[in-house]
Amino acid sequence: MGHAGAAAAAVRYLRSAGTPAPVEALPRPELRCVREDERAPVDQAEFRRVLGSFATGVTVITAPAAPGEETPAGFACQSFSSLSLDPPLIVFMVGRTSTTWPRIARAGVFCVNVLGAGQGELCRAFAVSGADKFAGITYAAAPVSGSPRLAGALAWVDCTIHAVHTGGDHLIVVGRVSALGAGDGDEPPLLFHRGRFL
Repeated sequence: MGHAGAAAAAVRYLRSAGTPAPVEALPRPELRCVREDERAPVDQAEFRRVLGSFATGVTVITAPAAPGEETPAGFACQSFSSLSLDPPLIVFMVGRTSTTWPRIARAGVFCVNVLGAGQGELCRAFAVSGADKFAGITYAAAPVSGSPRLAGALAWVDCTIHAVHTGGDHLIVVGRVSALGAGDGDEPPLLFHRGRFL
């Protein structure tokens, strides 16, 4: 479903839910490159330093091997969040230059694996580009998508790709949740803050 189809579906949903005021789909924004004279006067190193003050959880996004591929796909991701309860949606961001993202996009499904405090090395394995990231990694298939569900993860969220939006040098990927689960333990999450794991 494209942007226009998703917007139309949202309008139909809101109307069926008895929304009092009429709701119309917004026009799709014009997509274009940012010109040099429009760039904010913010140094990239300073941007990273300041935003690094915000501690984030760490996940690994995985997808099953697409037809013609031998291994699953996966990458370490800090930019993950819940988005909506009804329908159940989550969101993550991925760099537009990522070589893993096209494989996940082709699969059309993915699993978010929320890492625990003791899984820093696992995260580093999925942060490497070009290597077989699943070598020596224990995982099972998520129940709906078949995406790798990593052993020892604190929680997992099995999703289908719902929408993809542009966001500067990243893509904003919205996933519709098909299944999810979490362990019963009390291990803290793996956090990333100022360039290091906590």
